[in-house]
Amino acid sequence: MRIDNRDNEQLRSITITRNFTTYAEGSVLIECGNTKVLCTASVEERVPRFLKGSGQGWVTAEYSLLPRSTMTRTSREATKGRQTGRTVEIQRLIGRALRAVVDLTALGERTITIDCDVIQADGGTRTTAITGAFIALVDAVDTIFSGDGIFPVTEFLAAISVGIGKDGLITDLCYHEDSEAVVDMNVVSTESGRLVELQGTGEHGTFSRSELNSLLDMAEKAITELIGYQKQSLGALAEKVGAVYEISAGN
Repeated sequence: MRIDNRDNEQLRSITITRNFTTYAEGSVLIECGNTKVLCTASVEERVPRFLKGSGQGWVTAEYSLLPRSTMTRTSREATKGRQTGRTVEIQRLIGRALRAVVDLTALGERTITIDCDVIQADGGTRTTAITGAFIALVDAVDTIFSGDGIFPVTEFLAAISVGIGKDGLITDLCYHEDSEAVVDMNVVSTESGRLVELQGTGEHGTFSRSELNSLLDMAEKAITELIGYQKQSLGALAEKVGAVYEISAGN
């Protein structure tokens, strides 16, 4: 039995609170066990210079750990004058993941910025951020969608950590498990099973092709479950994801 008494393939408890803040076009507090991440999505009527005049939009992300989200205080990166390599890596991952399920042409020349702020960290902050950010993204896109053509978010997307612990393969690693894992892997996938990103490392050992396949099977099962939570949270809005609407006459 694992440290928190879960089965090997069992997710931590999931709580999703939409519209958690007032001003952002989309906002979600997502709690996966003791990991809590606030995800907001902001819409701006502009694009980066390299996209001006292209007719395409952009989705980007920023990520941060709040000072006492961890067991000991983490200094604010602003006081150091630079972001850590870890922060840059994670926010690029979040941005890439979300762009994989956005039709940038349907979005139009707008930028959606996703801010993921970790309130409390207990492992899986990047995967939790992606899963929560997707919901905030859908809410934000809905505020600008005219009801004609393609809804810019084309497919559901979620992410999960899997790994090999001392007693075998496990899903959704908490910090204690992550720190001692033989193998740690983050998987980002769409609902149709298309992989967006794999980050797998043999931390304290190696792993076989067979074990890799088993880890991916576990991740696929977990992501299906997470997408179920996303759909439940979004309610009727979930039906717009991937939908194509007839263009109104005269448009």
